[in-house]
Amino acid sequence: MKKKTFKFYITLWIAKMASLALKVLRRNATYFPGKIALKLCPDFIGMIEKPKTIIGVTGTNGKTTVSNMINDILSKNGYKFINNKYGSNIDGGIATTLIQGASIMGKAKYDLGVLEIDERSANKIYPYLTPTYLICTNIFRDSLMRNAHTEFISEFLSKYIPKKTIMVENADDIICSHIAEQNPKVYFGIERLETDSNESNSITRDIIICPKCYSKLQYDYVRYHHIGKAYCPNCDFRTPDADYLVNNIDIENKELCVKAKGKEEIYNLITDNIINIYNMIAVISVLREFGLSQEQINTGFKDMKIVETRFSEEMYKDIKIVTHLAKGMNPIACSRAFNYVKKEKGNKAVIVILDDLHEEAAGSENTAWQYDTDYEYLNDESIKQIIVAGPRYLDSYIRLLMAGIDKEKIIHEKDEIEATSHLKIEGIDKVFILHDLYSIEETKRIKAKVKEIIDNK
Repeated sequence: MKKKTFKFYITLWIAKMASLALKVLRRNATYFPGKIALKLCPDFIGMIEKPKTIIGVTGTNGKTTVSNMINDILSKNGYKFINNKYGSNIDGGIATTLIQGASIMGKAKYDLGVLEIDERSANKIYPYLTPTYLICTNIFRDSLMRNAHTEFISEFLSKYIPKKTIMVENADDIICSHIAEQNPKVYFGIERLETDSNESNSITRDIIICPKCYSKLQYDYVRYHHIGKAYCPNCDFRTPDADYLVNNIDIENKELCVKAKGKEEIYNLITDNIINIYNMIAVISVLREFGLSQEQINTGFKDMKIVETRFSEEMYKDIKIVTHLAKGMNPIACSRAFNYVKKEKGNKAVIVILDDLHEEAAGSENTAWQYDTDYEYLNDESIKQIIVAGPRYLDSYIRLLMAGIDKEKIIHEKDEIEATSHLKIEGIDKVFILHDLYSIEETKRIKAKVKEIIDNK
């Protein structure tokens, strides 16, 4: 921690007053106080006292879900800590969280912190803050405007992550598992599943050749994209063995079996989605390393649900309505959501709104991500109707046609509610609403419209 200066104290008090003013106005103080602090004192994060133990969460997908799970489990076990659950995960949001968790003299009020940290902000955060543990959920290609290629992001993280930080990494992700090579490591993973294959059927594979000797990578098995058990036939580059390994997923009895340190532990299974099972084992790994027992973690998992802005399902009369975050401009998140819909049982209708409505005015005209996304998963007999809407609905329509989907199945209109009004629910068991991160309000209105159609059938 850097030595506090008079400028630091003035900055801290101004930021605290800004935070108080926002609360009085009933507005969330998630980013603005920290933004002011960093503007007035650029090394503010380095000067303010931080909790003795910090659990950080980074990676392309799953940061928020993993952070929320950790927060919930710690809270249910009586821990007091700071977190940015309701705030930004970039430097301004981290600064705001530290301000709210500090006294007027800059002393940390709590010994523990849980921080979701955006991977692109590594250069602005890690020089001033050293996580005790840092989960890396996965590394995939993301928005071209923000994250560029996975090689850039993985090297960027490795450059700035403090050497003392204990990395908790996805062993099944050969990119993620090689970040911060010199750091102490803990790996999590999932044993081979019946649904795994010998070759990837995904459009996008973010690593194909060995970065050490440039030989083509081979796989014992592939789960999706570059996730699986990979190795280089000509050198020692490979996916590592997992310290915390899921070796049985019992969906019927809602149990997850994890092998760790020579023992098997049973946990409450809260999801049948493989992406969120990875999120669960990431949480189990870091909290076991932190010191929680199996019983304490299960106390947190009991009755836990994935946060509704990420996933929700509701049985409305005789039709199940499912909302699922797909994240526009993120081909992997969209592909995983499409594949989840395909694998679900029954006849389905799908409503797709993937435009980033929050940033529409400054959005990107680059639609390359659409062609990295596996729309082909939606070309399935069980999917009876697909509705696409939003400002770039025509791009999605063209991509659906290129995936070989019968145009008679597709409704495409710009207005989300008008498009939804064409929903046909005869013979439909489930309606899926696949939405972007910033389309939550639109998703609520679409869901209400779906219920109205069900009521009027």
